[in-house]
Amino acid sequence: FDIPLVAHDAAPLDAIDVAFLALPHGASADFAKRALDAGARVIDLSADFRLHDADAYKKIYGLEHHAPELLPQAVYGLPELHRAQIKQTKLVANPGCYPTSVILGLAPIWRAGATNDTVIVDSKSGVSGAGRKPTLTVHFVEVNENLAPYNIGRVHRHLSEMEQELQAINSKASLIFSPHLLPISRGILSTMYVRLNDGWDEKSLRDLYTETYHDEPFVRILPSGQLATITHSNYTNYCTLSIHHVPEVNQAIICASIDNLIKGASGQAVQNMNLMFGLDETLGLI
Repeated sequence: FDIPLVAHDAAPLDAIDVAFLALPHGASADFAKRALDAGARVIDLSADFRLHDADAYKKIYGLEHHAPELLPQAVYGLPELHRAQIKQTKLVANPGCYPTSVILGLAPIWRAGATNDTVIVDSKSGVSGAGRKPTLTVHFVEVNENLAPYNIGRVHRHLSEMEQELQAINSKASLIFSPHLLPISRGILSTMYVRLNDGWDEKSLRDLYTETYHDEPFVRILPSGQLATITHSNYTNYCTLSIHHVPEVNQAIICASIDNLIKGASGQAVQNMNLMFGLDETLGLI
């Protein structure tokens, strides 16, 4: 059958069930209002509805929010944290790619109160994670045979998203986040270094993560001794975790890999849609 391709401002919004918005930051809010007013449900892949506070959004993205009145009803679309709310809402803010890997990697730690220290996060992403806009950073001769850090420390705009969600679990959560650009097309590997409180070892850490994620269809925990890699998760909607303990200094090292284009974007959006419409959560994804 024929599928019409129309300009978004001419789309018959009253004839659709759901709108996936893959617009630039600042452009999604206006369209989301129109779609919601027409009775559609909205899954927004921009950052327009990820942060709960319009002033924080303006500070981080440099934009006035066009629909601050919708922020209270927007649900942060990480199913592993907010499944029940996603099922009830009409507006989902699809998470960023880095935050998906980091929040899934650290949520059990903070929920269990296993640390009181700032966690150091080292993330590496394929070039598609830097967006489509042609810039010097993603120019072939800059990326090829190179590994480059950028926006290190507490500069990257995804940091606010990570801390918002982790501080909702534990108000003490804080991060130092240093992303790097890899000379590959896709994939994210986040490595998190956690100074643990007393009483934790490899077994208790693994038990914590297993208990947290044992019913999650898209989180895989590798056996002891195995290390998560980008290829574990590429071209899938999975987040692959490996859990490690360094007894000499009582630190945990958590490795989390995702495909930034699937679990970090489109696949997670479909997962959220399935939940919003009462469908099998894995439909179209396995």
